[in-house]
Amino acid sequence: MAYQVATNHVVTGDVIASAVQLACRAPSVHNSQPWRFVGEGGGILHLYLDRDRLVDTDASGRQAVISCGAVLDHLRVAMAAAGWATNVDYYPNPNDHTHLASLDFSAMPFVTEAHRQRADAILSRHTDRLPFAAPADWGTFEPQLRHAVDSDLAALDVLSEDSRPLLAEAAELTEALRMYDSSYHAELDWWTAPFDSFDGIPPSSLVSAPESDRVDIGRNFPVTHLYRERRAQVTEDRSRVLVLSALGDTRRDMLTCGEALSMTLLEATMAGLATCPLTHLTEVKASRDIVTELTGRPLAQVLIRVGTVPVLDETPPPTPRRPLSAVLSWKPGVAGLHR
Repeated sequence: MAYQVATNHVVTGDVIASAVQLACRAPSVHNSQPWRFVGEGGGILHLYLDRDRLVDTDASGRQAVISCGAVLDHLRVAMAAAGWATNVDYYPNPNDHTHLASLDFSAMPFVTEAHRQRADAILSRHTDRLPFAAPADWGTFEPQLRHAVDSDLAALDVLSEDSRPLLAEAAELTEALRMYDSSYHAELDWWTAPFDSFDGIPPSSLVSAPESDRVDIGRNFPVTHLYRERRAQVTEDRSRVLVLSALGDTRRDMLTCGEALSMTLLEATMAGLATCPLTHLTEVKASRDIVTELTGRPLAQVLIRVGTVPVLDETPPPTPRRPLSAVLSWKPGVAGLHR
């Protein structure tokens, strides 16, 4: 992918727009994309939580804010590849909790190949719900991952293989407790219905019943009906499981946990590993308590399966994203400024 590198001291609207479009490839709960950006003069950009796009079963907005943290870090990565460092002022308006961050940008002296590779990883990353083989050379990758994920943003734990049966028990418990939860199942049907080209989870990103049976800790989505079973050579999921826990229970802690999620996913993608974020194990107290028992941390937010897929595995088409005009607007009189 080509990137326009900074050549002056004020970032242009075109650069911001391109970075926002790339950043919106960030993962979000049920691909709800609960964010919006507003640009103003002088190269200032604001990130807001779009409350109209909250998932009904996420009443507190916790998962939506984590999703916005992921898009914030994705934006930082996209801007760095274009030669701009991002300066973040978190929650700048104490009277508006939907105003998550104000951003300004300063020109970087040099854009490294690693900056560009990380931005390219945004495009190649996707949520893979199929079973994984064990990640190759984990002993080398784990220290790199821990170095890449800022410990001031969230706590990262790598669960042992021995924890797998307890995780599977937590997943089964989650599904059992939600068996008669009509709101939850209606929500899943809504976000997986194949009628919208801009959001939600398309059938190509879901799994069939036999495929789901080979992933013992995945969320049970409405199954897709395929003519052939995919990745049949991986008979059971052998992924390593990571847990990201918030450092506190504030909105900012949820936002920074989302940033750490983005860092984790992109680092794994750059290493050639497949990933699948999981939040259903933290949505119900009983299953969240099991995760707490495994990590010793009370504020687990996201689990992530990390593993290897066959070299010749078919890559699914990108999941849909909302058009740029739906997520980025400009304050009056600014749209053409510096463009």
